[in-house]
Amino acid sequence: MGRVDGKAMFVHGALPGESVRARLIDRSRKHDEAVCVEVLSPSAERIEPECPWFDHCGGCALQHLEHDAQLHWKDKRLVDNLMRLGGVEADEWIEPLAAEPWYYRRRARLSARLVRGKGRVLVGFREPQGRFVADIGDCRVLHPDFSDRLLSLSELLGDLTIADKVPQVEIASGDQGSAIVIRNLEPLSDQDLDRLRQWSSRENIAVYLQPKGPDTVFRLAPEHHELSYRIPEFDLELAFHPQHFVQVNAAINRKLIMRALDWLDPQESERVLDLFCGLGNFTLPLATRAAHVTAIEGAAELIEAARGNARRNGLDNIELDVADLSEDVSGRSWYRAGFDAALIDPPRSGAFEVLPMIAGSGASRVVYVSCNPATLARDAGELVTRHGFRLARAGIADMFPHTAHVESIALFERS
Repeated sequence: MGRVDGKAMFVHGALPGESVRARLIDRSRKHDEAVCVEVLSPSAERIEPECPWFDHCGGCALQHLEHDAQLHWKDKRLVDNLMRLGGVEADEWIEPLAAEPWYYRRRARLSARLVRGKGRVLVGFREPQGRFVADIGDCRVLHPDFSDRLLSLSELLGDLTIADKVPQVEIASGDQGSAIVIRNLEPLSDQDLDRLRQWSSRENIAVYLQPKGPDTVFRLAPEHHELSYRIPEFDLELAFHPQHFVQVNAAINRKLIMRALDWLDPQESERVLDLFCGLGNFTLPLATRAAHVTAIEGAAELIEAARGNARRNGLDNIELDVADLSEDVSGRSWYRAGFDAALIDPPRSGAFEVLPMIAGSGASRVVYVSCNPATLARDAGELVTRHGFRLARAGIADMFPHTAHVESIALFERS
């Protein structure tokens, strides 16, 4: 970020401390956006991006920065947010969780667009300014099942009779298989359906269709298919639907689970509250250590998936409930039972509304997994100044290497 005549400007492809020549691509009331055209004075941490499409693809923002420097930048961003926005400082800053920074992304939503001037359907992330689909041939952050299949998907969609009516393709990979979800704005012909089945059989990737809203998704091929991932440290396996939320980086997810349980340290006699539990990513590992886990989620389909995963793994000490966590749920019977510890993994908007409930639950330890350092900082300030906790530990997890996304984890202990 730099400033031009006092107004903030975000420059894609530039690094802190550099002098660059940039081209303006977008204006808004609070800031402008630009792309780097020429580096006049480079940073010592600048490297040549490995991806040949980096300059015109918005899927990554930091490939031109050494990976260790990316971790340092994200770590500093977390610290700055906690201190500046939350007014709190951790007793202990923990080393980042990191893993192989390439071919890690097992879930993504890719844009698709028929560009007649190029004679094909473009499939991939959007350009940095977000208006057009980037013309790329491969992607080195996508799971290996998809990193070299963008042109195959392009050809597949281009052969459909409704090639101009497919705006997006969602991709999802488990440990032993992958799937795509095609958003089709108009009905497919029988010939189209045959093409999709043949592609599925040839590529060994399941094909789902979404003719309208998310509740209309159905599997076209093959007849039987399931996505799942293992958490070997706890001998667990979790099944998921291609559109379910899962942490996109399998290696970092396992490390994050291990750190969360290490910090929370649930005992065999304790009751644990898991809020925003999803399909049981933290719930099931917690249940292998604690006496009882109460897991709450706002989406009924995710609770049903969590229930199925609990049965699949033979865990009967889990109570699951659907609840809107933006509302007061302190009247629920499961809340009145009280808890020894809590884990929360909220969306980007954070967990501000549930903080009083957590404080009143009796939990002496709270692990907060965050995908937004700004809302974590806000909530940390509330937990510390209003609810009698202290920030014992905090650190980042490199869930999205080469992007500006900051995943973090924090431990709060009752003062």
